[in-house]
Amino acid sequence: MKMILAIIICKLLRFVGRLVGKGSSLPGQYALKICPDVLGRVKLPPTIIAVTGSNGKTSTVEMIAAILRKSGRTVLYNAEGSNQIEGVATLILCGSTLGGKVRGDVLLLESDERYARRSFRFFRPTHFVITNLYRDQLTRNGHPEWVYDAIKPAIHPETTLVLNADDPLVSCFARDHEKVSWFGLDRCSISTPDHHGVYHDGSLCPVCGGVMEYAFYHYEHIGSYHCPGCGYRRHETDFAVTELDLEAGRLVLDGDTEIRLAFRSIYNVYNILAAWSVCSLTGVDRETMASVINNYILKNGRMVRFTLGAHHGTLLTSKHENSVAYDTNLGYIRASGDACTVLIIVDAISRKYFTGETSWLWDIDFDQLNCGHVERIVLCGKYVNDLALRFDCTGIPREKIVCYDSVPQAAQALKDQGSEELYVVTCFSDRDKLLGLVQKEQ
Repeated sequence: MKMILAIIICKLLRFVGRLVGKGSSLPGQYALKICPDVLGRVKLPPTIIAVTGSNGKTSTVEMIAAILRKSGRTVLYNAEGSNQIEGVATLILCGSTLGGKVRGDVLLLESDERYARRSFRFFRPTHFVITNLYRDQLTRNGHPEWVYDAIKPAIHPETTLVLNADDPLVSCFARDHEKVSWFGLDRCSISTPDHHGVYHDGSLCPVCGGVMEYAFYHYEHIGSYHCPGCGYRRHETDFAVTELDLEAGRLVLDGDTEIRLAFRSIYNVYNILAAWSVCSLTGVDRETMASVINNYILKNGRMVRFTLGAHHGTLLTSKHENSVAYDTNLGYIRASGDACTVLIIVDAISRKYFTGETSWLWDIDFDQLNCGHVERIVLCGKYVNDLALRFDCTGIPREKIVCYDSVPQAAQALKDQGSEELYVVTCFSDRDKLLGLVQKEQ
């Protein structure tokens, strides 16, 4: 009876929440209070795919869902990105019958890396994709190795791990685990012999602490590595991007499947590769996968095209407190070659908790914007003075930089002048503050 009551209350609260525009965590929270082990009582689909990591979870899950649905599967997944145990409970219980049978062929879960062990206490994923581990929200998550330790208890022996072979810390999850599949990117046009970035979290071996050597880097600490001391090295891949040309917007998967890229970002490449890998393991054929991800445009708002006055703009979502997310999007702007203005917004650091801690701005390589085609840089938001101080320590000419106290002020100034391409770099917490002032493009 407790299970049935929990399901009823969850469905009712979810219905009310949708009417008033509230989130999807509260129904699951109340359901778990009524029946704490409800997730162990319901009957789940035969295939359960979990995705976690510092970056790429939501986008990877969206592509996996699109591929599986194209293949004829019925997929239940947390499209809203509510990825802690309460949101997972809401998804599962609202997708089940009153008798506790979850409808669908596949349960697909984006999982918060810190809380995965709570989400998977009562059931076990058949496939667990781990995308990457970076410095991310340090006030909340601490060092990546702390996040690694938080994920580790969520991994069960019978689960197939789908791991990024190019990330040395992620690859450690394979130690003493029998069921592992690997994905990675071969040496390609973007690979470099030297590390680029403000810090280097791959400089020391995660196994023995010795100095790591790299044959090449793709970005940050992601690449082909080995430790001369203990022999720890990048694993051979089961699924790979064998050719990549970001400038042309083209990649080749597993040597024979060409994909065109709607978004020419290295992040997008790895998200596609992760989705390709796990969907291959669940039996989806290559033709179906390629038909979905070819020129795939994300629906989750990570990249939004818009117009503001005479400007055509692109919003690139970059997680605050995550310098790797910023660096990859700044690199995208630098590589575009288009005469442009760049707007950077830091008005609220987080949607979920309060902090005024901005030391993470110093981990970002803003000097990537010190190039000829970036004609102007506009800084705005509550933390505009912190941003301005950070830019004072770059090589970017001061006359290129303009500051505004608020998003509306910056938007109005841009609307009133210029017609060049506009790139906006900001976080989920500040994204809608701009999008409410512009015209979105379809």
